[in-house]
Amino acid sequence: NVVKAKVIGKDETGEKAKKSALISAHMSWQLLYEMEEWEEDMDKLLVVLPIVGTAFKKTYYDSKLKRNKSCLVMPKDLVVNYWAKTLETAERKTEVIEMSKRAVKELMLAGVFRDVDLQEPENRTYKTQTDANSSGVVKPTKADETTPYRILEMHTFYDLDEDDYPEPYIITIEEESKKVLRIVARYDEDSIVEENGKIIEIKPIEYYTKFSFIPNPDGGFYDIGFGRLLGPLNNSANTIINQLVDAGSLSNLQAGFIGKGLRIKMADSRFQPGEWKAVNAVGDDLKKQIFPLPVREPSDVLFKLLD
Repeated sequence: NVVKAKVIGKDETGEKAKKSALISAHMSWQLLYEMEEWEEDMDKLLVVLPIVGTAFKKTYYDSKLKRNKSCLVMPKDLVVNYWAKTLETAERKTEVIEMSKRAVKELMLAGVFRDVDLQEPENRTYKTQTDANSSGVVKPTKADETTPYRILEMHTFYDLDEDDYPEPYIITIEEESKKVLRIVARYDEDSIVEENGKIIEIKPIEYYTKFSFIPNPDGGFYDIGFGRLLGPLNNSANTIINQLVDAGSLSNLQAGFIGKGLRIKMADSRFQPGEWKAVNAVGDDLKKQIFPLPVREPSDVLFKLLD
C-alpha cells in the first residue's frame, strides 16, 4: 500500500473512491513487484540523503526491459547549473552514465542507440577528497575489455527542426568521441499547448525527482546534509583524539637524558618487570645525571572539548 490516490472534489456515488483504490493498488504493485529496483534504491536513497543532502530518482519507461523503471541517481552523476532555481526549470541537466562496451553494443543491436563506431574507452584520473598529506588523485588502471564508456544523457532544449523554437529533447552522446548515440523527444501530444491553432509552448516531461535534506544557505541547487555540517567537527574530534593519544604515549614512555658523568655502560637499557640493575654511582649522583623528559599527562581541557 505504497501509493495512496487522493479523491478531489465531490464523490456522491463513490465512483472516484473506487477508481482511486484501483489506481493505488495497481501503482503499488508496479513499485514493489514490477519495478524490481525501486524498493532497494529507495532504501539506499534514504540512507544517503541525510549524509549528502541531495539525491535523485529517475523514473522512465525502459525500452529494453519493456517496463517502467525507477533508479537512484547520485548528485555527482547529475550535472545541473549550480544556480538553477528548480530541477524543472533548469535549461539542461546531464546524467553521467558509465556503460560497458557490451551494454552499449546491446543497445545498438536493439535499435535504442545509433550503430556508430566508437573509439576505445579510456580510464580516467579521478580527484578525491583526502587528507592534506595525499595528492588526492586516483590514477587510472590500464584500459581493458571491461573499461566502460562515459555516456552523457542530456535533457535539454534543441531546435532540431530549425523553426527558431528549441523543443525538449534527450540527446545522448559518448564523451570521448563526441558522437551522438540517440535523440528522442522529451514531450508528447499532451505536452503541446496551443492557442488559436498556434503552438505557444511545449512542456517537457520530467524524468528526475529531486530529494532534498537541508536547503543550501547560499541558494545553490545542490542542498546539504549532515556530512557537510559535521565534517569540520569530525576533523576536530580526530585531531583532539590524536593529541590525547600522543600525550598519553609520551607520558608512558618515560624517556629522558643521561649525563656523561654517570659511570654506566652507555647503551639502550631495557627493564623487565621486577628487575633491578646495579650501577657504579650513589643515589644522589644518579638523580643528578638522569633527567626525564618534561611531558604532561593528557589534557583534561582537551578531553572536555572532545566531549
